[in-house]
Amino acid sequence: MFFHKHPYQPFIKKDTTKLIVGTLPPPRFTTGELLENDVDFCYGSYYNSLWLYIDEIYQLNLRYDNSQEAIAQRKAFLIAHKIGVCDIVDSAERDKIDASDLGMQHIKLRDLVGYLKRYPNINTLLFIGGNSKNGPEYFFRKHLKDYNLKLELVSNEVPRVHQFPLDQRSIKTISLTSSSGAANISISRMPLYKQMKARHPEFNTFDFRVLQYREYL
Repeated sequence: MFFHKHPYQPFIKKDTTKLIVGTLPPPRFTTGELLENDVDFCYGSYYNSLWLYIDEIYQLNLRYDNSQEAIAQRKAFLIAHKIGVCDIVDSAERDKIDASDLGMQHIKLRDLVGYLKRYPNINTLLFIGGNSKNGPEYFFRKHLKDYNLKLELVSNEVPRVHQFPLDQRSIKTISLTSSSGAANISISRMPLYKQMKARHPEFNTFDFRVLQYREYL
């Protein structure tokens, strides 16, 4: 069994208002065997391209390599926009060494609610993926049970919106479409995507995510 430990501590500042929440980066980030275009930071996989979408939205001209400058660019963006990153999975074991959420076993979750209590300015969680098994929303729902809390539906349109009360404040959750290539098939089946594609044949799954992410990131 491969012990898949999250290689990064949560990136949260005192004035953080939004948290990006995923599961685990690919195993190569745990072993340190990065690819040439990877960045040694949260969502640094060039092939799980959250930063490509952020780059497109904000025209950041980011570097995609193993340099310290590439890390600094991403941290500067997050700080400027009061965005943090706290993936919900701390560690898992795998029979097969890949990045599949379904392949995770013996999963240990981070105390995400504990971080929310520690940082009272956070009012929004941005799940990178939905409520499918072993996705971030799926794990967060399980985690909330430990605190006798549950999500309340606000909007069932994609991306789905929920909320829950915590310490005299209301926290909103947005379940964004996953940035991984594996989500392209599910995007292609969405009625909204089909409508846009019919009107603009050049429209693709990258464009769809940019439109969705722009509203929340």
